[in-house]
Amino acid sequence: MTRKHKRLAWIGGGVALLALATAFTLSALRDNLVFFYSPSELYAQNAPHGKLMRIGGLVEDGSVQREADGKTVDFQVSDGRDSVPVKYTGDLPDLFREGQGVVCEGVLQGDGVFRASNVLAKHDARYMPPEVADALKKQGLWRPDDGSMPAGGATDEAK
Repeated sequence: MTRKHKRLAWIGGGVALLALATAFTLSALRDNLVFFYSPSELYAQNAPHGKLMRIGGLVEDGSVQREADGKTVDFQVSDGRDSVPVKYTGDLPDLFREGQGVVCEGVLQGDGVFRASNVLAKHDARYMPPEVADALKKQGLWRPDDGSMPAGGATDEAK
């Protein structure tokens, strides 16, 4: 083997190792990505079932129902157009209540119910999670004066 061939072999080996390291890095990043959807985007984009994601919006008035076990809570998250049924088992944040902004992390099940593993609530009267505020602003439904959507939440015509 000549010097030129040895040099080409080393360069080829280095490129192969670099490609392998890049592939491993991209694979690890893809496994850790968590996409954010508003309820309207969830339905419009046919979000994948069984994949970890975040949804955000406002907890619909009158939608919070606690189950007999005292730990499981069912509620609706709305962006003013559509709403998603959410089921969460665990302790809710102290600031969780109807009409307030939330971000739920979990998995969309085949029956259309979002099974949340984590629920985050806004921390004061003016705060809205940035993803939720952006989604509501895109739809023209967010009122920056109080951080909420127009009265009534999602309407039947919007569903």
